[in-house]
Amino acid sequence: MNSVSSILSLAVVAGLSQSAFAGDAQSSQASKGEVLVLLSSENVMQLAEGKTEPTGYYLNEFGVPAKALVDAGYTLVLATPKGNAPSVDKKSVIPQYFDGGESQMLEIQSFVASLDGINNTLSLSEVISQGLSEYEGVFIPGGHAPLIDLANNPQVGEILSHFHNEGKPTAAICHGPIALLSGQSNPQAFELALKSGEQATSDNWIYEGYKMTIFSTPEEEYFESTLDNATLLYYPADAMAQAGGDMEYKEMWAPNVVVDRELITGQNPFSDDLLAEKLLQQLNAQNK
Repeated sequence: MNSVSSILSLAVVAGLSQSAFAGDAQSSQASKGEVLVLLSSENVMQLAEGKTEPTGYYLNEFGVPAKALVDAGYTLVLATPKGNAPSVDKKSVIPQYFDGGESQMLEIQSFVASLDGINNTLSLSEVISQGLSEYEGVFIPGGHAPLIDLANNPQVGEILSHFHNEGKPTAAICHGPIALLSGQSNPQAFELALKSGEQATSDNWIYEGYKMTIFSTPEEEYFESTLDNATLLYYPADAMAQAGGDMEYKEMWAPNVVVDRELITGQNPFSDDLLAEKLLQQLNAQNK
């Protein structure tokens, strides 16, 4: 009996050692490079008439492309304006946003929770001061939160200008593309005009004339119908068109990704897989 126990113990130890070795081998594989992920620091969105709405990133819009990048061998570096932990929009933590249903939702939830820096991101100041040249690309998830502090942010503009000038992949999904508006001389003035209901005119916008997409007005009107008699301060689709974007949409909730040069934009939450695919195509092409 003692002999059998010893043999079983040795087998268990050998199995654990083999698993540990496999884990070490996987973790020691050289990364294909770093991808910068820009997330909002905020979780309460201002609406018209002084009303507010809880917000954050959409779980699938962040987690599905992020996992695809990591699975493909890329390392993620997470950043927010304040360098704090980003918030998930609780309305996005439901199975309907995931092709694999609840099991995939739980998998992505666990994956996001395990990411390095998820509870202590770099600030935009830190990202800029450390240098941007080592990043292979940049990814901006959606949720309404980017409307608060990524659409009107000169530091976001500085970061995006680097990737634009280098021709490196720049991907954004759903409301994430609103951050592209920071890539102009005075994004705060542009936003102020939007919120005032005036015709907004962009100033040296780096993406003027690019084909792109964002959460469509019909989709936004549906979102507003779920609020308690409240409306957004402006529609993102109108903002992008006023800035000079060549906007392309499909019907509500249909997956839609538009690629123009280095820019990759997805229309809605259901564009997550396709956006990840297009982003990886560009990243892998530049690494050949």
